[in-house]
Amino acid sequence: MKFDTPATTNPIDQLKVIGKPIDRIDGPLKTTGTAPYAHDRHDVVANQAHGYIIGSAIPKGRIVSMDLSAARASPGVVAIVTAQNAGKLGKGDYNTARLLGGPRIEHYHQAIAVVVAETFEQARAAAHLVRVQYARENGSFDLDAVKDKGKPLNEGGADESKVGNFTGAFAAAPVRHDGHYTTAYESHSMMEPHASIAAWDGDRLTIWTSNQMIAWTVSDLAKTLGMPKEKVRVISPYIGGGFGAKLFLRADAVLAALGAKAARRPVRLTLQRALIPNNTTHRAATIQRIRIGATRDGKITAIAHEAWSGNLPDGKPESASTQTRSLYAGEHRMTANLLTVLDLPEANAMRAPGEASGMAALEIAMDETAEKLGMDPVRFRILNDTQVVPDNPEKPASSDPQSKKSEKKPMHIAHPPFSKRQLVQCFEIGAQRFGWNRRNPQPGTVRDGRWRVGMGVASAFRDNLLTKSAARVRLDRRGILTVETDMTDIGTGSYTILAQTASEMMGVPLARVRVRLGDSSFPASCGSGGQWGCNNSSAGVYAACMKLREAVAQKAGVDPAQAVFADGLVRAGSRVLSLADAAGDRGLVAEDFIEYGDLDKRFQQSTFGAHFVEVGVDAATGEVRMRRMLAVCAAGRILNPKTARSQVIGAMTMGVGSALMEELAVDKRLGFFVNHDLGTYEVPVHADIPYQEVIFLDETDPISSPMKAKGVAELGICGVAAAISNAVYNATGVRVRDYPITLDKLISKMPLAV
Repeated sequence: MKFDTPATTNPIDQLKVIGKPIDRIDGPLKTTGTAPYAHDRHDVVANQAHGYIIGSAIPKGRIVSMDLSAARASPGVVAIVTAQNAGKLGKGDYNTARLLGGPRIEHYHQAIAVVVAETFEQARAAAHLVRVQYARENGSFDLDAVKDKGKPLNEGGADESKVGNFTGAFAAAPVRHDGHYTTAYESHSMMEPHASIAAWDGDRLTIWTSNQMIAWTVSDLAKTLGMPKEKVRVISPYIGGGFGAKLFLRADAVLAALGAKAARRPVRLTLQRALIPNNTTHRAATIQRIRIGATRDGKITAIAHEAWSGNLPDGKPESASTQTRSLYAGEHRMTANLLTVLDLPEANAMRAPGEASGMAALEIAMDETAEKLGMDPVRFRILNDTQVVPDNPEKPASSDPQSKKSEKKPMHIAHPPFSKRQLVQCFEIGAQRFGWNRRNPQPGTVRDGRWRVGMGVASAFRDNLLTKSAARVRLDRRGILTVETDMTDIGTGSYTILAQTASEMMGVPLARVRVRLGDSSFPASCGSGGQWGCNNSSAGVYAACMKLREAVAQKAGVDPAQAVFADGLVRAGSRVLSLADAAGDRGLVAEDFIEYGDLDKRFQQSTFGAHFVEVGVDAATGEVRMRRMLAVCAAGRILNPKTARSQVIGAMTMGVGSALMEELAVDKRLGFFVNHDLGTYEVPVHADIPYQEVIFLDETDPISSPMKAKGVAELGICGVAAAISNAVYNATGVRVRDYPITLDKLISKMPLAV
């Protein structure tokens, strides 16, 4: 099905099942411990051996020698695989560094070997007996020191834009702000580590793994191992969190496959927690400069946003300035994402890549400009709303680093209108609900006992990304409807949303719908990432169901356009037929995909929101405590408000982590992240999070898809860090521009405790 004209009335609009707060279908499995996660699959193949990965102890250089003799002689050892005996390996399209290093080392904790043994303990003990000698080389590990070498990855393309004459307009502006900001390196810290089980059947490979993008992983695994992708099967029905760390093929899958080949038996392994921050991916740190020029009545006339980040050679930048092209009005503009080479581990997508980092800085700068104007920060944002994209460089339809669409040929559209933009409404409703009018604009003046209290606000923004997605639907003689697609569920509720979609489309009770996910033998979906999963995968199921409706109508001898599907029946006039009878003994099967025309190029499709927070800051210690949080979101039709709320509050919680505690500390001498475990890398826990409220605006977007929905999961993190920073400033009068906002950055500048 090609979606190239705006959606009109369709079966989804019945809203009998869609739009209802249905409980998670997978909930009972997860709460009883019976959901089959990758490392739990004792049932899928017999005689599994255990693998243990060894990571490089240097960040850059080469392996001089590797003594495996003691390890090979260790009890239970079955095989040891290194680059010397692994055979010729390629590199996947989505990998920046090779997943098995040696003799060349590209980053600290790059996998250099896997030890396979009868038990996990034997594999671990033997791995500790491997002796490696390295020749270390000097590397670059300090972003600030090499920032001036940064340049756009695509000069004149997706990573920079210029409109009008920013330099002249900024110099002439009566009110100017010029600020520098930094965001920290962050780790995804998902609960389930990267884990895989690999089994060979002749020249065919099956991998049970934890991965967000099945089709990408099949292609990259085949390319890495030098084999046809038709002979690779990837299975990932349940994922214990990913947040972008599991978008791409990682070392666990590759080394499980290599280990299984060498051992001639299935191999299971998981990345030990201490390897994950350095071996896999992380959110890049940024240095940002934001300049805003405005008239005295608050109209922005000039805005510039430059963001520096680092990555390994062939890596991509953190696109932190990109949202500034679309969020606020202003005639004269300039943005740039500047990339420099660092020899730290690979930086890549983490929940809301670009916007989460960029808005952490932009939304502080907006508050600082509002203060110079003597204007309420909500009013300042509303005043500079725009219903068309003010920036219009020739750029791809998407600059999201997770999306293959960023490789498409640019299409130039002059100031495209937004398909739907209710940012102003988000602020108005949020301000009223939060009690914003009670905020004292004078910083450091509100007290509640020992606590200095402040309120903060920020915009939320993320683009709506469209990508092809397929599904298969089966109707059997019992009237049971089964959905099959390689779409994944990373905790977002895919099982539930897709069941609701099929139920609504076919008029089948939800209890009679089965959903099968995460298997590359199923039709290729959009996968889970970039906030594109729900809208596109449900649209793919919609397309397949439309085909199935036609097949059922044909069996019933009625016009599909006149057929009504409800209560397990199809009706047209006086003719009624049960779906079970229409399926017959052989059943009916339909498969289709959603693909898109140029609507996403003729219209800017984005999601919007407003974050309001209240914090308390201990007057004596500078400790920051969250008190209240509110997110108001405009993200198209909300297909399930319960699962959507869950995604938003989870994202808000991650935003608290970014604002107040999360930071991978770099050893700038030795080139690695020091705090690479959950004991020393702090993330929010229940005690850190107060009451959270989420409001979804009543919105449908017929430009987006037949579902009239858009993504929501990453919108919840965008702007949260800045809202907290702005609230801390309102509470204390201390402006912190370097994340995270730890008490050492506050305590020496705070007013004396009284």
